[in-house]
Amino acid sequence: MRRSVTTLARSAAALALVAALVAVSGCGTEPTKGSAGGAAGTSEKALPPYAPEVAEEKAASYAPQIDPSNFVEKIDNRYMPLTPGTTFAYEGRTADGPERVETYVSHNTREVLGVKCTVVRDKAFLNGKLSEDTFDWYAQDRDGNVWYFGEDTKEYENGKVVSTKGSWEAGVDGAKPGIVMEANPRVGDSYRQEYYEGEAEDMAEVLSLDASGLNDAVTVPYGSFGDVLMTKEWNPLEPGVLEYKYYALGTGLIGEEQILGGTDRSELVDIKAGQ
Repeated sequence: MRRSVTTLARSAAALALVAALVAVSGCGTEPTKGSAGGAAGTSEKALPPYAPEVAEEKAASYAPQIDPSNFVEKIDNRYMPLTPGTTFAYEGRTADGPERVETYVSHNTREVLGVKCTVVRDKAFLNGKLSEDTFDWYAQDRDGNVWYFGEDTKEYENGKVVSTKGSWEAGVDGAKPGIVMEANPRVGDSYRQEYYEGEAEDMAEVLSLDASGLNDAVTVPYGSFGDVLMTKEWNPLEPGVLEYKYYALGTGLIGEEQILGGTDRSELVDIKAGQ
């Protein structure tokens, strides 16, 4: 689905917390379902690094019911507000070099399955050159859940399009929308974010509602944030790859990091509004 960027310049104590969580993923244990405001512990039972109740669900049984009348025009989810005219800038590193991602919430809309979706454009620059240009389509239902309805993506090399793999649209060729952010996330919640067989199968699970743990805040170049939502995301099409993502109340995505299958990471460096 959307580009993956990653996390986080922190205090030494916060880095220790992330290292502990990485160790948990590496040995296959899961955070326990604790309450918000405290660091999660770990269970003794060993589990794979995904949410079994979602991963083992038969794709054929996944059938989200989409009623256009159940959607609203504004996306104001507290963990994923998408206000038209806003640009989020992220910077980080990948195995191929430094990367910058600019995410622009446009004033444009696109109708998918009868739902008016907000068009969000992601432009990724690798080593200073455009590497990916993607238009994502999001909409929020009346309960406050943010849904993902598809994307039109192009990968570039030396200024030329080399691939459109990963593009999909809900309702076309069996593709189905998914939820990218719940209205009221709870530790242990897991869900499909998209489904287009063999092309787009991202899934997620909520790990914590307080990723800062015992610290006061999670810090990235753009600022420090408390009450940070932490999720893990994976795709069965890419076995062995696992990411953690961090979302701040009232801001949205502030960082991501690859925990298994690589070391890619990035963090929020700027937000510009009113564009």
